[in-house]
Amino acid sequence: MIAGGPQWSANTHQPTPPDGAPTQAQITTPTTVHAVVLLYDTDEAAAETWSAAVEAALALHDVRVVHRLPLVLDPDNMGVSREHFGFADGLSQPAPFDAQAVTLAGVPAPADGRNSVPLGEFLIGHLNGHHEKAPGPIVPDTPASAAAGLAPHELAEGFRDLGLNGSYVVIRELRQDVAAFWRSMQKGAEAIRARDPEHSAHIDAGWIAERVVGRSVEGHLLCPAGYQPADRYGLPDNDFLFLDLDPQGVGCPVGAHVRRANPRDSLAPSAAMAQTLLDAANNHRILRRGRKYGPKLADPSTDDGQDRGLLFMCLNTDIARQFEFVQQTWLLNENFATLFDETDPLVGPAGAMTIRDTALRRRVDVETFVQLVGGDYFFLPSLPALAYLETL
Repeated sequence: MIAGGPQWSANTHQPTPPDGAPTQAQITTPTTVHAVVLLYDTDEAAAETWSAAVEAALALHDVRVVHRLPLVLDPDNMGVSREHFGFADGLSQPAPFDAQAVTLAGVPAPADGRNSVPLGEFLIGHLNGHHEKAPGPIVPDTPASAAAGLAPHELAEGFRDLGLNGSYVVIRELRQDVAAFWRSMQKGAEAIRARDPEHSAHIDAGWIAERVVGRSVEGHLLCPAGYQPADRYGLPDNDFLFLDLDPQGVGCPVGAHVRRANPRDSLAPSAAMAQTLLDAANNHRILRRGRKYGPKLADPSTDDGQDRGLLFMCLNTDIARQFEFVQQTWLLNENFATLFDETDPLVGPAGAMTIRDTALRRRVDVETFVQLVGGDYFFLPSLPALAYLETL
């Protein structure tokens, strides 16, 4: 479980309770410093006790916690956790490499595989995908900054590197209306069956939902033959390329969430350009960590009035080129990959979605029922940086 006390700004945290009654936004002054504290423990009661102790300690320094969100990670016996819609989550992650800074069993970790991404995309001060060292904040070279262990900055004479081995964290609190989502999937399936009863008896709410996500509920990628086989560990295979496996999006739709969030080589106009487009896509990867909040819905078709959702967190050293690019250029791009007037069917606004089904092209209206209710950007300091900040 993660417990914490983030201070959301007034313009980013305006929650609405499940019954729709309006609430007053959290108001903070322009001089307020916003911070988030993530507390990890294997026991819920211990996490709550720790959180209360931290909140009491902060109060002594006139730091007020304005929002607490108990979170949970509940992997199954295969180590896979599911978000509230019921789909396996956190399956596709980049594999950072840096021969000098990253080791596996004491051996330098070079680029290996299609998901390899330079460490500098996630940690400041290391080479990124543009063969540059990701820049970060600096502080004057003083006895305090030296004693904290901050390294002298390589380029800025007289300064020490506050950002080295730190990162930037994007946090988004996403509320999920599970019952409404599944009712929407059922409505879409019924509309398809009504239009094409002869060829659509197999289409139900689960069929639509899997194509919205791009994977089965167990996490296996959709492909023309059905589902991509599991890897050698029995887990969903993540080492694949779309151009080889499903170039036309007959299995995993072109606009499905997993294809938009990480298009791999699918945007390449030809096989000759596949590696170039894969490299370009990898230059926008994020290191994602999601945690659920709220209880599991017992009956996905019936709302119980409880608040539930996902706290999205990701690490990146260039928020504009990574997180914001993924969000704006891929997820919310209405003309993504030959599509027209469509956005991400899972996290975008309500609208149409194209599903290529063998010789047919089906279009279904999808309402996503994922609502952004809070979030902010944060600097994640290294241990030496934390030691320095403690002296201020």
